[in-house]
Amino acid sequence: MGIEAAIVLSVLFGVLLALMFTRIAADAILVAAMAFLMVVPVPGSGAGGWRVGVLSAQDAIDGFANLGLATVAVLFVVVTGLKETGGIDWISSRVLGRPRTLRSGMARVAFPVAGMSAFLNNTPVVALMIPAISDWCKRTGMSPSKLLIPLSYAAILGGTCSLIGTSTNLVVAGMVSRDTDLSLRMFDITWVGLPCVLVGLGFLLVLGPRLLPDRGSSQSVMADPREYTLEMIVPEGSALAGKTVEVAGLRSLPGCFLVEVEREGGVMAAVGPDTVLRAGDRLVFAGIVESIKELQALRGLTPATDQVFKLDSARYRRRLFEAVVSRTSPAAGRTIREGRFRNTYNAVVIAVAREGERLKGKLGDIELKPGDTLLLEADPGFAERHRNSRDFLLIGALEDSAPRRHARAPIAVMLLVGMVALAAFGVMEMFAAALLAGILMVLTRCCTVTEARRSVDWSVLIVIGAALGIGKALEVSGAAGSVASGILSVAGQNPLLVLIAVYVLTNLATEAITNNAAVVLVFPIALDAAARLDVSLMPFAIAIMVAGSASFSTPLGYQTNLMVYGPGGYRFTDFLRVGVPMNLLIGLTTVVVTPLVFPF
Repeated sequence: MGIEAAIVLSVLFGVLLALMFTRIAADAILVAAMAFLMVVPVPGSGAGGWRVGVLSAQDAIDGFANLGLATVAVLFVVVTGLKETGGIDWISSRVLGRPRTLRSGMARVAFPVAGMSAFLNNTPVVALMIPAISDWCKRTGMSPSKLLIPLSYAAILGGTCSLIGTSTNLVVAGMVSRDTDLSLRMFDITWVGLPCVLVGLGFLLVLGPRLLPDRGSSQSVMADPREYTLEMIVPEGSALAGKTVEVAGLRSLPGCFLVEVEREGGVMAAVGPDTVLRAGDRLVFAGIVESIKELQALRGLTPATDQVFKLDSARYRRRLFEAVVSRTSPAAGRTIREGRFRNTYNAVVIAVAREGERLKGKLGDIELKPGDTLLLEADPGFAERHRNSRDFLLIGALEDSAPRRHARAPIAVMLLVGMVALAAFGVMEMFAAALLAGILMVLTRCCTVTEARRSVDWSVLIVIGAALGIGKALEVSGAAGSVASGILSVAGQNPLLVLIAVYVLTNLATEAITNNAAVVLVFPIALDAAARLDVSLMPFAIAIMVAGSASFSTPLGYQTNLMVYGPGGYRFTDFLRVGVPMNLLIGLTTVVVTPLVFPF
């Protein structure tokens, strides 16, 4: 092993240690490592027999021009379009019912999530499903700790079923296209990923109820003195009309309570779970701000005040704001209707909170007092315009509070289906199909240009790009060849043993660092090993894809594991108890099935 290879492997070892034992951001660690490899002096043909850098500037920057990385960036926009229209909420609401047993509940979570994750980046899918499942558990009486690990594992497994299921697959596909004359199609990995899904989910359904802990969620709803009173209407044509309160999901809402239903001039103060909703019903809720915000985004309900539809700005551009009424405010001592908020502030009062008091009567008839907290819907510039106003003591914007564009959800879902179809049937490259879908999401107003721009997670892209640069350093320094020689010396000339070694190496690296970084760093080793054995690279590429995602043993191994760690109230050992058998099962399935589908 040469000095350059030793330097690269030492840097890689340092990266692993930094990622495992420090709180420094992964993108900062990887960029620093890449920069070091560009400037470290090494023996060469320069002055004094030395030259600067194991990695050239061009090789380093090429990682950020990778096609897989660009596709990941564009897919952030596609997912944002689905999120902002409520498309993902609509998909999830169709599959979560009221199961009678824990196993049926796990199945209702796991199989749909695996299906969605095959075509959507699994991180936003899990992010959107965690609160939905937590609320669902409160309504069904199930423990979130029994369902959130299956949620993460199902998303991971689903991501192995298509080329766009996870960014890992796209990164590997980009490296295969870059370094060989091979190419991976949309569903090539499905032949291996689908058996893994069936084996993994079968294991969870059979042994999961015993292995998974039974703990309450650590994110319980705390008492909040700002209990808002909110009115919503069931409009004509609503999907909730004809459903009972329980089926509609409006009973036992976390942090929120359906106080009464006003119908045809009468008031039902005791609203039972079997009460059937009708078009035109006026529903009065009392709850904390987060629950009120979710009600605002719920499909099938609209604000009771028609003033929201008379504001100047388009509704999808608006945000929710909290504002505290001051003593000098002209609205103090007047009802909301008399305050004429739309004309005075170009804003509409959605809900009111008063020191935990449950306010009675219609929203427009509530007489405001100094200190009342108002939930306002207005254009994004509202806070800036009125932050120095004496009418309000305090103004604060609520994050992620734009009204959902539910009417455009079918468009967003159709664009997703079209993107998958174009890539699956070879009409377009995956990047081109995703780019077209992203552009159409903006043009059809499923999301705005600002939302699209903000949706891109630059830290993820930087991690991928920097890891690609380090992977190139492994290749050009000869480090990959040295590691490949070591693997071959242990595995001999048996391609199956080498495949097992590559899978194990990738899987162990994934448990320690990010999955994208792991596959980028192992791929050059597999490429060199395949060349030495004079066999096809394809089975190794597929194994790296699966191993890079199939990280179940620790919460650090995959981002979705870390996402469910807190809400599920888990301990580190919970993942070991369930994840180690999962790792072994998926690894065995992969190394058995892959050579049958993709011969050496």
